Amino acid sequence: MNHRPFGKTNRSISEIGYGSWAIGGMWGPLDDAQAKQSLHQAIECGVNFIDTAAVYGDGHSEQLIGKVVQERRKREQIFIATKVMPKNYQWPAREKDPANEVFPRAWIREMTERSLKNLRSDYVDLQQLHVWTPRWLQETEWLEELRQLKEEGKVRAFGVSVNDHDADSAMSLVASGLIDSIQIIYNIFEQRPAERLFPLCQEKQVAVIVRVPFDEGGLTGVLTPTMTFHKKDWRRFYFKPAHLRETCERVEIVKKILEGESMTLPEVALRFCLAHPAVSTVIPGMRTPAHVTSNCAVSDGRSLSEGLLKSLQAQAWPRNFYPNWDKEGL
Repeated sequence: MNHRPFGKTNRSISEIGYGSWAIGGMWGPLDDAQAKQSLHQAIECGVNFIDTAAVYGDGHSEQLIGKVVQERRKREQIFIATKVMPKNYQWPAREKDPANEVFPRAWIREMTERSLKNLRSDYVDLQQLHVWTPRWLQETEWLEELRQLKEEGKVRAFGVSVNDHDADSAMSLVASGLIDSIQIIYNIFEQRPAERLFPLCQEKQVAVIVRVPFDEGGLTGVLTPTMTFHKKDWRRFYFKPAHLRETCERVEIVKKILEGESMTLPEVALRFCLAHPAVSTVIPGMRTPAHVTSNCAVSDGRSLSEGLLKSLQAQAWPRNFYPNWDKEGL
């Protein structure tokens, strides 16, 4: 497993990380035993970056991670990132909502303490705000509390998870130098972060955590235009029939580009993300040990050819299929 610097911190993290939303819930039936096997397998493969959030299964994902890390007895070697959910349960953030209502100081502390309990740890390596809007840069309550938690040793670094398909909303925050990291959607279809945000992150030494490298499963190549998602799989709202059909059509184009290449579509999807030098780690969801093994194998130092990279860059597809989330549900 290759490692990359985590921004301006002194930490080095695995370039393939573990995304844990799916083991918390909302991606179909849960299998905790399998989830724990996958986490153990990831650590054995050299993964030392695990991303989670307080909202994933109402702490269930954090609890599984806490158990496994405790069993491994490698807490100091594992970089755990979690997130504070917005108090109004609104994804994405709305510009009109003030930060002192979405992320009041008491809420940030309460969520952090809850995460620490779930994770069985005295600290988190990275605490993130789970949504962001540029207006909040003018407010200081959230920043003061995160700094206080850092001074107390409960948080070692902090950052934000950027709203879906809204890379430019983080530009002013990154330019401020106030944060250690951003988490952003970036993949073969969603390439907008590379235009302006990634170069700025490099300039300011802000770590980049790439989420959704497989476009919620589209870039794994296993979806079909007529498939039906499990009733507990939130993607039944994301991949509406027209969205699913167009996604599958565009994936077929990518597959044709790969004809003659000795790589699978998921492998190329991960290599595409890792090709950008601003990227610190990519965090695919990995619910099975087999997925862990195949994804981690991509960290072998090999790069995409210049020709293939250019062909993939030509497949950029700006759009946003995400539904609005709030406390009332979808």
